[in-house]
Parts: sequence; structure tokens; C-alpha cells
Amino acid sequence: MKKKSETNYKYFNRELSWVEFNYRVLLESAKKDLPLFERLKFISIASSNFNEFFQVRIASLKQALKSNPRVTDSNGYNPGVILKKLSTRIHQVVRQAYDILYTEILPECEENRIFYIRPDKYTPAQKSFTEHLFRHDIFPLLTPLRTDGDSFPQPVNLKLHAAFLLKPMENVHHLQNALTANTQTEIAALVPLPAGLERIVWLPSSDGSKQFTTLDDIITCYGKELFSGFSVTETMVFKITRDADFSVNEDDSRNFIQAMQEVLEKRQSSFAVNMVCTTTSEKLLKLIKEKLFLTDDDIYQVPALIDPSTLLGILDIEDSQKFLWPEWKHFNSPDLPKDETCWNTLRQHDVLLHVPYESFDSVKKFIKDACEDPNVLAIKMTLYRTGTGSEIVKSLIHAAKNGKQVTAFVELKARFDEKTNISWAAELEKAGAIVIYGVVNLKVHAKICLVTRKESDGLRQYVHLSTGNYNAKTARLYQDFSLFTANHDISRDATFFFNVISGYSALQTMHHLYMAPVTLKSRLIELIEREISLSTKERPGLIIAKMNSLCHKEIIDALYRASCAGVQIKLNVRGICTLVPGIPGLSENITVVSIIDRYLEHSRVFYFQNDGEEELFLSSADWMDRNLDRRIELMFPITDRNIFKTVKDTLNLYFQDNTHSHTLQKDGTWKSNAPAKKEQSVRVQEVIYKKYKKRNDSSKNIPASEFSVRRNN
Repeated sequence: MKKKSETNYKYFNRELSWVEFNYRVLLESAKKDLPLFERLKFISIASSNFNEFFQVRIASLKQALKSNPRVTDSNGYNPGVILKKLSTRIHQVVRQAYDILYTEILPECEENRIFYIRPDKYTPAQKSFTEHLFRHDIFPLLTPLRTDGDSFPQPVNLKLHAAFLLKPMENVHHLQNALTANTQTEIAALVPLPAGLERIVWLPSSDGSKQFTTLDDIITCYGKELFSGFSVTETMVFKITRDADFSVNEDDSRNFIQAMQEVLEKRQSSFAVNMVCTTTSEKLLKLIKEKLFLTDDDIYQVPALIDPSTLLGILDIEDSQKFLWPEWKHFNSPDLPKDETCWNTLRQHDVLLHVPYESFDSVKKFIKDACEDPNVLAIKMTLYRTGTGSEIVKSLIHAAKNGKQVTAFVELKARFDEKTNISWAAELEKAGAIVIYGVVNLKVHAKICLVTRKESDGLRQYVHLSTGNYNAKTARLYQDFSLFTANHDISRDATFFFNVISGYSALQTMHHLYMAPVTLKSRLIELIEREISLSTKERPGLIIAKMNSLCHKEIIDALYRASCAGVQIKLNVRGICTLVPGIPGLSENITVVSIIDRYLEHSRVFYFQNDGEEELFLSSADWMDRNLDRRIELMFPITDRNIFKTVKDTLNLYFQDNTHSHTLQKDGTWKSNAPAKKEQSVRVQEVIYKKYKKRNDSSKNIPASEFSVRRNN
């Protein structure tokens, strides 16, 4: 029987599509023209990405396999089939990652006199150094756990452990109830690696080279000292990933924060999803696999360095900059004043901010100025992922303490940021702010700040809307657009928006902001359908969109209809894409490209030609089920003519990149793009950076205006 091809399907599988995205990230680490440490960063990112994927997506599929094993996706795959396909592909990707690490990156490190030293290669001086370090700084922090008791110790989620296979020494007296009374039986002990110690350990070197080992190497090398009266026959380092796909019961009448804290606790000891381990002991592997009910498909055996992100520790060497990309500065926006508030500027025109090319300091200053301005009466703001040490939240706390009305919508359900958000919420409440913990059964993912200010002609409102989070750290790495505006229509809609999500206000018609899960999806489909109705052979319609992920079937089906009507569709999708391009009679007019480069492409931009009456929107929402149906999101228009041109020109640039882009094929593979013969190389992020650098350099050369003032003598 002929095997059914992926190209017979209308949609790619979401999880398999994500794995291919992570594979594209890994491929960056294989580029020999990238600086050494940048290659190391990409292999680390690819490895870390799998942590969340296993905790959430694989865990969810395993739960589905237990509860409803016969349910199928749009391709007819049940959870068991999907898990098998994922295991096969992920094992391939992991093998390639370690092949790149051991055959390319570590040898290149050695060429630059940076050496990873395994315990069997320690020099006498290094052996003496590591022994002393173990006994004085590591040994006191270790806690061996026996495995032959009434219950098997449960390794903590994502925490590294060393396992030791032990054999009691003959003629050595053991205490009653010790590890074993049978001197002929091998038993195992587990030792959690202390989290407070650096995993990279620099070693003494006699030739001036930089040499390092790892904390796990030292512990497995000298761990025998933990087990007096036993000999260590085998060792293994491993990490367990556990289910983190928990949702809080929002209908529970108990305290919501307490319920969220219970979710965090459950993650540490939920069922095991997979194990990554070294190849050093089949006996220990078999024991742990059986005790944690893992299958062969769940096991990923790798050489030493089971977590490549460990190697990021070597970035701290003195001359690391020569192994990194040249610095790209984050330029201050010339459209916003540096030394005064922005209210006068925004009354005259909107301002676009493009991070990380432009500095996120403009956002921090906008909020800080609002918090300190005595004429500002109220600040309302959504907080999703702010990060630790947030200057923005500190400004809000300061404003609330000074009696300003501050309303913060803190989303406690932001996965893996719950603990930070709970802490910020408590501090805001203590300062006197009004804190709202999201919306029942929906995540508030919109990024908006509304400032109400008393001015000479009455109250005026200023709005900041963004495609990215209010997070200064990620704003240095994530590409996002945001808009500052005093537009009355936008601010009125913003007021309606906050009223809806803060209380019992009935849904009010917003004419310029579109909100998920109420109007955003329907508006997108309307815009696509309008493009279909206006498209002709002589003047085909055009849709250009940029986003992180695309997997909403209603949106995809609308795009298919548009393609069949002759509409040209250009999609820039960084991550998941379940739309199948290039299928005759279905999607032949759709092109999908993905950019993986220095910055993480994060903005959502949607352009519709509209028969020449162009429209352009920015949004916090990807075209995914969760964003359009289960989250509070916003889409907002760009109406300023200059900003419109800037965003549209930037959007078009993403389809010219031929150095860091891939094009999705109809079989689900991604083709890496490269310049054709005699074709100029185009790296979109570099082009954009140079544009902002040129603008910054030009603004510095503009002479300061001087005014001659007439005075009476």
C-alpha cells in the first residue's frame, strides 16, 4: 500500500512544525561564518527550547494518549502516532546537535585555546585542584538519596542529578537499615546537583590556555567519597523533564494566588515526560527508566554536557567579544525628547518605536514620566512578562505610593513567569495600586498602557500599544514594534478596553482597536474576504503578514480561499506554520518564509492592499487558536502616513533576505535561502540596523538651533 504523503493534507501537524522551527534554530549553530560564541548560543537556545516543548506539548499529548487515545488531528494522527513521529524527529535533531557540538564547536574552541577537559584528562595540578574544590566547596552541599526504600526518590523537574551504582565492600560493617544488607547486590543512589554553584569550573593551566571542566564531571569523579564502605561501579548524569501543562481551576472559590502557587508546586513532582542522560551506564538508565515509567522513545542518551546551555558559562572569559557579533547599539529614538516629557510631541503626531534597533528606554521613560508627572491622574497597564527587577513596575509602585491612581492587570497565568508576576502583584497591592489578576478563563496577553493627564483644555489621554512585552531584557533581543499616540479615537477605545477587562462593563463597540476573543478574529477574516472580493486578474489582491506562529484553521482556510481567488499572499512566520503552501488549486499563491538571526523576530504585522486603500495593523496576537479564541489580545491600526510607510517598507524587506531565511516547501521541509550567482547578499536585520544607525548618525550632525533674543539695553 502506498504511504500517504504529507502533501495530501491541508495542514501540517502543529507539534512537528514546531520541531522543524527548532531545527532551523539549530542550523544557525552549524554556520561556520558565524562567530564561535554565537554558534554556541544557538545550540544552547535549541536545547533550552526543547525543555518547554516537552513540559507542555509532549506532556499534553501523553495526557491525551491516556484519556482519549483514539482522537485524531486533521491529518488523522492519534496521540500515539504523533508522539512516535515526534520522538523519531527529535532524536534526529538531538543527534545532529551533539554532532555539531563535538565535531565543530568544541574543536573550534580548541583552535582558540579554550579546552573542555574531562576527568580522565586532568593533569596532576588539575586533579589536586578539583579534589580540593570537591571536598571543601561541593561535598557539604550534596545529599545522596537511596533508591531501595519504600518509595523511589522523585528527581525535581529539569534539575541535574548524578546517579551512582554502588557495591558494598566486603568485610565492611554497615549500619542496620543502610543502603543494602546484601554484599553481592549492586544498588543505586541519586545525588541532586547543587543549584547554587556554577556548572563551568575553570582549571589551572600551565600553558596559558583556558581550560574548564563541569560541576557534574567533578561530582561523578569524586562522588565515591559520599559512600563510605561502598565502591562506585558506574555513574550517570541525567535530567528529568516533567509535565508542566497545568491550569488553575479558575472556578474554584479559593484564593487565586494560592491556587497558582499550588500549580507551581505540582510542576516539580508531576509525571515524568522524558529523560536526558549520559551514555555511561545502561544499568542506571534501566533502573530510572522503569521507576519513572518512561519508554525507550522518552530517553535521550547523549555524551557529556547533557545541557549545552552549560557552555554559555565560557562567555565570561576576558576576551569573549572577539567570539561574538560586533556590537549593535540600541539607538535612542530621535522622535521622542530625551530631557523632557513626550506629551507635547505626541499631541502633534504618533511615534513608532522599533526595538531592539531603537532603545526600550523610551518606553521606560514614558511610563516613568507618567508616574512622576503631577498632572497625570491615572495609569492603566497590562503586565504579562515583565521580568525580575522591572524598572517599569518599580515606577508604578512609586506612583501608587504617592497617591496616583494606578491600575495594573497582572497576568498570573503567564506560564513559567507566574512566580515573578505573583511577587510583583503583591508589591503593587501593598503600594496601593489596583491589581487585577487577569480575566477568568482567559489570559490577558495584550500590551497596552493608558495615561490620563490633566491639561489646560481638559483631560487628555496618551496610549502606548505594543507587539511585545513590557520587558527591558527581552526588548534587547526581541524585534517588536510599538506605537505612542494621543489619538482621541484610539484612547477612547483603550478606555473601553480597560473597562471591559476590569469589571462588569458590557462589550462596547471599539472602532479602531480589535480585541480577541471578541472581534479580532472576525475582523481578520473580513479583511481577507474583502481582499478576495477586490482581487482581479489585472490587479490581484495582496496580503502580507508577519507573525510568530500560524495554526488557526479558520484563518488558514480563509487564506486558502484567497489564494484560489488569485490573491497574492506573503507570510513571514518565524515558528509554527501548519498552512501548506504551493499546492495547486489550494495555496499556489502563498509563500511562507522564516527568519532566524541575531534577534528573535517577534512582531505581528498585517497588511492588506484593499484595492489601493491600504490598511496596516500591528498586534499582540499570532494567528493561533490560543491567541484568537482564548486570550485577551489587541490589534491596532497604523494611520500616520510616515509610520505606515516605515512599517510597510520594513515588512517587505523580510521577503528579500537571502542569508538567514528559509522558505517552507509543500512537503513540510524548509529550504535555506542563499544568494544566487552574482546576486547581492541581503540580511534583513543588518539592513534594518544600518538604516537606524544612519538615521542616528545624521541626527547627531544636525546643528543645534540658536535664537537671537532682542533685549532692551
